[in-house]
Amino acid sequence: MNLRTVLVVSGLLATALAGCGGGGGSAVPPAATSPDLLTGAPIADAAAIPPGSTMERIKKRGKLIVAEALDAPLLSQQNPTNPDEVTGFDADLAKLLAVYILGKPEVEIVPPATETREALLANGTVDVVFNTYTITPERSEQVTFAGPYFLSGLAVAVKTGTTGIKGIDDLAGKKVIVGANTPAVTEVPKRQPTAAVISFGTDPQAVTALLQGRGDAYVQDLTLLASNAKANPQLTVVGNPFTTEPYGIGLKHGDTDFKQFVNDWLKKIQDNGQWAAAWRNSLGTVVDADPPTPPAIGSVPGS
Repeated sequence: MNLRTVLVVSGLLATALAGCGGGGGSAVPPAATSPDLLTGAPIADAAAIPPGSTMERIKKRGKLIVAEALDAPLLSQQNPTNPDEVTGFDADLAKLLAVYILGKPEVEIVPPATETREALLANGTVDVVFNTYTITPERSEQVTFAGPYFLSGLAVAVKTGTTGIKGIDDLAGKKVIVGANTPAVTEVPKRQPTAAVISFGTDPQAVTALLQGRGDAYVQDLTLLASNAKANPQLTVVGNPFTTEPYGIGLKHGDTDFKQFVNDWLKKIQDNGQWAAAWRNSLGTVVDADPPTPPAIGSVPGS
Protein backbone atom coordinates (compact mmCIF):
# COMPACT_ATOMS: atom_id res chain seq x y z
CA MET A 1 0.00 0.00 0.00
CA ASN A 2 1.29 3.43 -0.90
CA LEU A 3 0.00 5.80 1.76
CA ARG A 4 1.00 9.42 1.38
CA THR A 5 0.78 11.56 4.46
CA VAL A 6 0.64 15.31 4.03
CA LEU A 7 0.85 17.80 6.88
CA VAL A 8 -1.05 20.91 5.89
CA VAL A 9 -0.09 24.24 7.44
CA SER A 10 -2.10 27.33 6.60
CA GLY A 11 -3.74 30.29 8.20
CA LEU A 12 -6.66 28.03 9.00
CA LEU A 13 -4.57 25.34 10.61
CA ALA A 14 -2.74 26.49 13.66
CA THR A 15 -1.69 22.93 14.38
CA ALA A 16 0.19 20.60 12.02
CA LEU A 17 -1.40 18.84 12.04
CA ALA A 18 -15.98 11.61 6.90
CA GLY A 19 -25.30 6.86 -6.25
CA CYS A 20 -26.19 3.36 -5.36
CA GLY A 21 -23.73 0.74 -6.39
CA GLY A 22 -23.04 -2.90 -6.22
CA GLY A 23 -19.93 -4.26 -4.60
CA GLY A 24 -17.99 -7.31 -3.75
CA GLY A 25 -16.12 -7.53 -7.03
CA SER A 26 -12.39 -8.06 -7.27
CA ALA A 27 -10.31 -8.50 -4.13
CA VAL A 28 -7.50 -6.22 -2.97
CA PRO A 29 -4.18 -7.45 -1.56
CA PRO A 30 -4.17 -7.42 2.25
CA ALA A 31 -2.85 -4.32 4.00
CA ALA A 32 0.34 -4.79 5.97
CA THR A 33 -1.25 -3.81 9.28
CA SER A 34 -4.65 -5.48 8.76
CA PRO A 35 -3.99 -8.88 7.17
CA ASP A 36 -7.61 -9.87 6.49
CA LEU A 37 -9.26 -6.49 6.21
CA LEU A 38 -9.09 -5.56 2.53
CA THR A 39 -9.40 -9.02 1.01
CA GLY A 40 -12.76 -9.16 -0.74
CA ALA A 41 -13.66 -5.59 0.23
CA PRO A 42 -16.54 -4.22 -1.90
CA ILE A 43 -15.76 -2.10 -4.94
CA ALA A 44 -18.41 0.20 -6.41
CA ASP A 45 -19.92 -0.60 -9.80
CA ALA A 46 -19.29 1.93 -12.56
CA ALA A 47 -22.96 2.98 -12.42
CA ALA A 48 -22.46 4.17 -8.83
CA ILE A 49 -19.89 6.76 -9.98
CA PRO A 50 -21.72 9.03 -12.45
CA PRO A 51 -20.03 11.75 -14.47
CA GLY A 52 -19.55 15.02 -12.60
CA SER A 53 -19.92 13.45 -9.17
CA THR A 54 -17.56 13.80 -6.23
CA MET A 55 -16.88 10.09 -6.58
CA GLU A 56 -15.74 10.54 -10.20
CA ARG A 57 -13.46 13.43 -9.22
CA ILE A 58 -11.81 11.27 -6.54
CA LYS A 59 -11.44 8.36 -8.94
CA LYS A 60 -9.83 10.54 -11.62
CA ARG A 61 -7.44 11.98 -9.03
CA GLY A 62 -6.43 8.46 -8.00
CA LYS A 63 -6.53 8.95 -4.24
CA LEU A 64 -8.96 9.70 -1.42
CA ILE A 65 -7.99 12.74 0.69
CA VAL A 66 -9.01 12.25 4.30
CA ALA A 67 -8.93 14.45 7.40
CA GLU A 68 -7.70 11.96 9.98
CA ALA A 69 -5.55 12.03 13.10
CA LEU A 70 -2.04 10.59 13.22
CA ASP A 71 -1.81 10.47 17.00
CA ALA A 72 -4.88 8.50 18.19
CA PRO A 73 -3.96 4.91 19.15
CA LEU A 74 -6.57 2.31 18.12
CA LEU A 75 -8.27 4.91 15.92
CA SER A 76 -5.67 6.45 13.62
CA GLN A 77 -2.02 6.34 14.55
CA GLN A 78 1.11 6.70 12.44
CA ASN A 79 3.87 4.16 12.88
CA PRO A 80 6.95 6.21 13.88
CA THR A 81 9.25 3.70 12.20
CA ASN A 82 7.19 3.59 8.99
CA PRO A 83 5.38 6.89 8.27
CA ASP A 84 3.43 5.28 5.42
CA GLU A 85 1.70 2.98 7.91
CA VAL A 86 -1.32 4.43 9.73
CA THR A 87 -3.49 2.01 11.68
CA GLY A 88 -6.71 2.04 13.69
CA PHE A 89 -10.47 1.89 13.29
CA ASP A 90 -10.88 5.23 11.48
CA ALA A 91 -7.77 4.59 9.39
CA ASP A 92 -9.03 1.18 8.28
CA LEU A 93 -12.45 2.56 7.36
CA ALA A 94 -10.78 5.27 5.26
CA LYS A 95 -8.79 2.59 3.41
CA LEU A 96 -11.98 0.60 2.82
CA LEU A 97 -13.75 3.65 1.38
CA ALA A 98 -10.77 4.29 -0.90
CA VAL A 99 -10.97 0.68 -2.10
CA TYR A 100 -14.70 1.12 -2.79
CA ILE A 101 -14.06 4.16 -4.98
CA LEU A 102 -10.65 3.41 -6.50
CA GLY A 103 -10.22 -0.35 -6.21
CA LYS A 104 -7.11 0.23 -4.06
CA PRO A 105 -6.40 1.72 -0.58
CA GLU A 106 -4.82 4.92 -1.91
CA VAL A 107 -5.25 7.47 0.90
CA GLU A 108 -3.70 10.87 1.52
CA ILE A 109 -4.06 12.12 5.10
CA VAL A 110 -4.45 15.73 6.24
CA PRO A 111 -4.34 15.73 10.06
CA PRO A 112 -6.92 18.21 11.40
CA ALA A 113 -7.41 20.07 14.63
CA THR A 114 -10.92 19.70 16.03
CA GLU A 115 -11.75 23.31 15.20
CA THR A 116 -10.67 23.10 11.53
CA ARG A 117 -12.63 20.10 10.24
CA GLU A 118 -15.52 22.15 8.85
CA ALA A 119 -13.14 24.48 7.01
CA LEU A 120 -11.19 21.59 5.48
CA LEU A 121 -14.41 20.25 3.96
CA ALA A 122 -15.82 23.61 2.93
CA ASN A 123 -12.68 24.70 1.05
CA GLY A 124 -12.18 21.33 -0.61
CA THR A 125 -8.88 20.49 1.09
CA VAL A 126 -10.25 17.03 2.00
CA ASP A 127 -12.95 14.75 0.61
CA VAL A 128 -14.04 13.20 3.90
CA VAL A 129 -13.42 13.45 7.62
CA PHE A 130 -12.83 10.31 9.72
CA ASN A 131 -11.95 11.90 13.04
CA THR A 132 -14.28 10.75 15.86
CA TYR A 133 -16.64 13.40 14.47
CA THR A 134 -19.79 13.43 16.58
CA ILE A 135 -22.97 14.13 14.62
CA THR A 136 -25.05 17.01 15.97
CA PRO A 137 -27.89 19.05 14.42
CA GLU A 138 -25.76 22.16 14.84
CA ARG A 139 -22.81 20.71 12.96
CA SER A 140 -25.09 19.39 10.23
CA GLU A 141 -25.78 23.02 9.28
CA GLN A 142 -22.14 23.24 8.12
CA VAL A 143 -21.32 19.61 7.28
CA THR A 144 -23.19 16.77 5.62
CA PHE A 145 -22.83 13.58 7.67
CA ALA A 146 -22.92 10.01 6.42
CA GLY A 147 -23.53 7.34 9.04
CA PRO A 148 -23.39 7.17 11.99
CA TYR A 149 -20.72 4.50 11.77
CA PHE A 150 -19.97 4.03 15.49
CA LEU A 151 -21.48 4.87 18.89
CA SER A 152 -19.23 6.00 21.70
CA GLY A 153 -19.75 8.47 24.57
CA LEU A 154 -18.11 10.99 26.84
CA ALA A 155 -16.21 9.55 29.78
CA VAL A 156 -13.80 10.79 32.44
CA ALA A 157 -10.06 10.20 32.75
CA VAL A 158 -7.78 11.18 35.61
CA LYS A 159 -4.11 10.98 36.40
CA THR A 160 -3.42 7.48 37.69
CA GLY A 161 -3.57 7.40 41.48
CA THR A 162 -6.13 10.19 41.75
CA THR A 163 -8.74 9.49 44.43
CA GLY A 164 -12.22 10.90 44.83
CA ILE A 165 -13.11 11.02 41.12
CA LYS A 166 -15.01 8.06 39.75
CA GLY A 167 -17.03 9.77 37.05
CA ILE A 168 -18.95 12.87 36.00
CA ASP A 169 -20.78 13.05 39.37
CA ASP A 170 -17.49 13.86 41.12
CA LEU A 171 -16.47 16.85 38.98
CA ALA A 172 -18.34 19.59 40.85
CA GLY A 173 -15.92 22.43 41.55
CA LYS A 174 -13.08 20.66 39.71
CA LYS A 175 -10.86 21.89 36.89
CA VAL A 176 -12.01 19.86 33.90
CA ILE A 177 -10.01 19.64 30.68
CA VAL A 178 -11.95 19.27 27.42
CA GLY A 179 -11.15 19.30 23.70
CA ALA A 180 -12.05 22.50 21.86
CA ASN A 181 -15.11 22.15 19.63
CA THR A 182 -16.06 18.79 21.18
CA PRO A 183 -19.39 17.94 22.88
CA ALA A 184 -17.64 18.09 26.27
CA VAL A 185 -17.44 21.89 25.96
CA THR A 186 -21.19 22.17 26.55
CA GLU A 187 -21.92 18.85 28.23
CA VAL A 188 -19.64 19.30 31.26
CA PRO A 189 -21.18 22.65 32.33
CA LYS A 190 -24.63 21.15 31.81
CA ARG A 191 -23.83 18.22 34.12
CA GLN A 192 -21.59 20.13 36.54
CA PRO A 193 -22.25 23.90 36.48
CA THR A 194 -19.56 24.62 39.10
CA ALA A 195 -16.78 22.88 37.15
CA ALA A 196 -14.09 25.11 35.61
CA VAL A 197 -13.76 24.05 31.97
CA ILE A 198 -10.34 24.38 30.28
CA SER A 199 -10.17 23.80 26.49
CA PHE A 200 -7.25 22.49 24.42
CA GLY A 201 -7.09 22.26 20.64
CA THR A 202 -5.79 18.69 20.33
CA ASP A 203 -6.06 15.47 22.28
CA PRO A 204 -2.28 15.22 22.98
CA GLN A 205 -2.32 18.76 24.39
CA ALA A 206 -5.20 17.85 26.68
CA VAL A 207 -3.52 14.65 27.91
CA THR A 208 -0.29 16.52 28.59
CA ALA A 209 -2.16 19.16 30.57
CA LEU A 210 -3.86 16.49 32.69
CA LEU A 211 -0.60 14.70 33.45
CA GLN A 212 1.05 18.01 34.32
CA GLY A 213 -1.66 18.69 36.89
CA ARG A 214 -3.24 21.62 35.07
CA GLY A 215 -6.65 19.99 35.52
CA ASP A 216 -8.27 17.43 37.80
CA ALA A 217 -9.89 15.40 35.03
CA TYR A 218 -10.14 15.12 31.25
CA VAL A 219 -13.56 14.57 29.66
CA GLN A 220 -13.40 13.18 26.16
CA ASP A 221 -14.85 10.42 24.05
CA LEU A 222 -14.37 6.97 25.55
CA THR A 223 -12.53 5.59 22.52
CA LEU A 224 -9.92 8.34 22.67
CA LEU A 225 -9.52 7.94 26.42
CA ALA A 226 -9.16 4.18 26.07
CA SER A 227 -6.45 4.57 23.45
CA ASN A 228 -4.68 7.15 25.60
CA ALA A 229 -4.80 4.88 28.64
CA LYS A 230 -3.46 1.96 26.62
CA ALA A 231 -0.49 4.05 25.51
CA ASN A 232 0.10 5.83 28.82
CA PRO A 233 -0.22 4.06 32.20
CA GLN A 234 -0.20 7.47 33.92
CA LEU A 235 -3.78 7.98 32.70
CA THR A 236 -6.78 6.02 34.00
CA VAL A 237 -10.34 5.99 32.67
CA VAL A 238 -12.89 6.06 35.50
CA GLY A 239 -16.57 5.19 35.34
CA ASN A 240 -18.75 4.52 32.32
CA PRO A 241 -19.71 6.88 29.49
CA PHE A 242 -22.37 9.35 30.54
CA THR A 243 -23.51 10.33 27.03
CA THR A 244 -24.05 8.64 23.69
CA GLU A 245 -21.90 10.02 20.89
CA PRO A 246 -22.70 8.96 17.30
CA TYR A 247 -19.65 9.26 15.06
CA GLY A 248 -20.33 10.43 11.51
CA ILE A 249 -18.31 10.66 8.32
CA GLY A 250 -17.99 14.35 7.47
CA LEU A 251 -18.67 15.40 3.88
CA LYS A 252 -18.95 18.77 2.17
CA HIS A 253 -22.23 20.41 3.09
CA GLY A 254 -25.00 19.75 0.60
CA ASP A 255 -23.34 16.88 -1.28
CA THR A 256 -26.30 14.53 -0.96
CA ASP A 257 -25.18 12.23 -3.79
CA PHE A 258 -21.85 11.55 -2.08
CA LYS A 259 -23.67 11.03 1.22
CA GLN A 260 -25.89 8.35 -0.35
CA PHE A 261 -22.84 6.73 -1.94
CA VAL A 262 -20.94 6.63 1.37
CA ASN A 263 -23.98 5.32 3.24
CA ASP A 264 -24.38 2.55 0.65
CA TRP A 265 -20.72 1.63 1.12
CA LEU A 266 -21.06 1.68 4.91
CA LYS A 267 -24.03 -0.71 4.76
CA LYS A 268 -22.03 -3.07 2.51
CA ILE A 269 -19.03 -3.28 4.83
CA GLN A 270 -21.34 -3.82 7.79
CA ASP A 271 -23.13 -6.67 6.00
CA ASN A 272 -19.96 -8.20 4.50
CA GLY A 273 -17.93 -8.25 7.73
CA GLN A 274 -15.26 -5.62 7.01
CA TRP A 275 -16.68 -3.24 9.64
CA ALA A 276 -16.39 -5.94 12.32
CA ALA A 277 -12.90 -6.84 11.10
CA ALA A 278 -11.81 -3.20 11.41
CA TRP A 279 -13.17 -3.12 14.97
CA ARG A 280 -11.38 -6.37 15.91
CA ASN A 281 -8.09 -5.06 14.52
CA SER A 282 -8.30 -1.86 16.58
CA LEU A 283 -10.66 -1.17 19.48
CA GLY A 284 -11.35 -4.87 19.82
CA THR A 285 -7.75 -5.47 20.89
CA VAL A 286 -8.48 -3.77 24.24
CA VAL A 287 -12.16 -4.64 24.65
CA ASP A 288 -13.08 -8.09 25.92
CA ALA A 289 -16.25 -8.45 23.85
CA ASP A 290 -17.57 -9.32 20.44
CA PRO A 291 -17.85 -6.48 17.92
CA PRO A 292 -20.81 -4.24 18.75
CA THR A 293 -23.81 -3.92 16.48
CA PRO A 294 -23.21 -0.96 14.16
CA PRO A 295 -25.67 1.91 14.61
CA ALA A 296 -28.45 2.24 12.07
CA ILE A 297 -27.50 4.61 9.27
CA GLY A 298 -29.44 7.86 9.46
CA SER A 299 -30.67 7.04 12.97
CA VAL A 300 -29.65 10.23 14.78
CA PRO A 301 -30.60 13.90 14.28
CA GLY A 302 -28.20 15.51 11.83
CA SER A 303 -27.39 12.29 9.95
